[in-house]
Amino acid sequence: MTLREPAFRKEENVSFLILIAGAAALGGFLFGFDTAVINGTVSALSKAFNANSVMTGFAVSCALIGSALGAFVAGAIADRQGRPRTMIIASIFFTLSAIGSGIAFGIWDFIFWRALGGIAVGMASVIAPAYIAEVAPARLRGRLGSLQQLAIVVGIFIALIGDYGIAVGAGGSAEANFWFGIPAWRWMFWTEIPSAILYGVSALMIPESPRYLIAQKRYQEAANVLEKVLGGNVEAKVEEIRQTVLTERKPKFSDLLSRSGGLLPIVWIGMGLSILQQFVGINVIFYYSSVLWQAVGFSEKNSLLITVITGIVNIVTTLIAIAYVDKFGRKPLLIIGSIGMTVTLGTLALVFGNATINPATGNPTLSGVPGILALVAANLYVVCFGFSWGPIVWVLLGEIFNNKIRAAALSLAAGVQWIANFIVSTTFPPLLKYFGLGSAYGLYTIASAISIFFVLLLVKETKGKELEEM
Repeated sequence: MTLREPAFRKEENVSFLILIAGAAALGGFLFGFDTAVINGTVSALSKAFNANSVMTGFAVSCALIGSALGAFVAGAIADRQGRPRTMIIASIFFTLSAIGSGIAFGIWDFIFWRALGGIAVGMASVIAPAYIAEVAPARLRGRLGSLQQLAIVVGIFIALIGDYGIAVGAGGSAEANFWFGIPAWRWMFWTEIPSAILYGVSALMIPESPRYLIAQKRYQEAANVLEKVLGGNVEAKVEEIRQTVLTERKPKFSDLLSRSGGLLPIVWIGMGLSILQQFVGINVIFYYSSVLWQAVGFSEKNSLLITVITGIVNIVTTLIAIAYVDKFGRKPLLIIGSIGMTVTLGTLALVFGNATINPATGNPTLSGVPGILALVAANLYVVCFGFSWGPIVWVLLGEIFNNKIRAAALSLAAGVQWIANFIVSTTFPPLLKYFGLGSAYGLYTIASAISIFFVLLLVKETKGKELEEM
């Protein structure tokens, strides 16, 4: 293998790295936006389509079934077509889903369009961390990998503030007519269209992953990309990657199996991280928070405003994670976050479990100190998740698997994550109706407590290690 040696540069091109990582992370923005935009539409959807609590829960969470499917197939598509092309496919699905969700005529065609968007979300959830991990140098990988979660929480925030603004413009309700006499909840879905198109355009402009190029024996192209992002004499780096990539056949899901026939331990760890990230109940906050706060006595307008504030808190704490993930490491942040989530969720379970029940609605009613305590605990919970399990899990999933199994293992872990998300999101409305908020948050508290011991006993630190060392 002979390469034309690229021009020498002493250090990484950080600005270029941020640019291409940011373009990939636009998938994370759409991931967050698409999954959160439904928050402000739940009540309006239920009434528009005359759906009961079970169908409402399924309409909200059906996208997660699509997300699991998208995550499962993303690795295979990315290994065949390349990383940017996979992003383009996802952007097309995002665009079609946004248009279709807003023009839905009934609950079942709405579910179809949401599931299509879910496939795009699943693909984006796999391809962004994989691409960023493959182009980023070890010393910057944690911070650049955290851009995925930053993009997710910014997407969530923009969706929530958009929902709030449209609802206010329509007189404080998602059911009321907005522009051109069209109900506000339909416009909430259409606001995703511009960013979905931008994602596809950005994917056309970023370079292919050097590890993918080397797997395709396109060594000079890989060297050119590495020269742009790493600088220096990259021939040794190309050879190092080639040894880990080309000594193995094309990745298959069978590569995830050990000699005894079960899944490799590292795959179980990745799946465990994914499951626990969802079982702590974070998406109940972002999918149902407006319904949740209405259930305990806040108006629809104020409930949406509280949700926007929660989105801001999420962004700020994710920035904290980006600043410190490569300094403190992954494991310490996860442990601290798990402890904080256990305490705050336990507080919410106690407050909701002991609240006065409104006989007319069957929902708990909070006022005075208990109401303030619930708001504070909910936002502190988001803080604890935001600097730990939110961004760190995506960083770890992008880096804990070796080159041979990364695409397949990431697809499996992300697919399992979406299934876990679906379970939590689908069960929340029935839990709220039949068992109450206290019981629901009690279950999430138990999951948070389990996560402490999971990290302590099973997760190893990856700070500063090259992907070829994994």
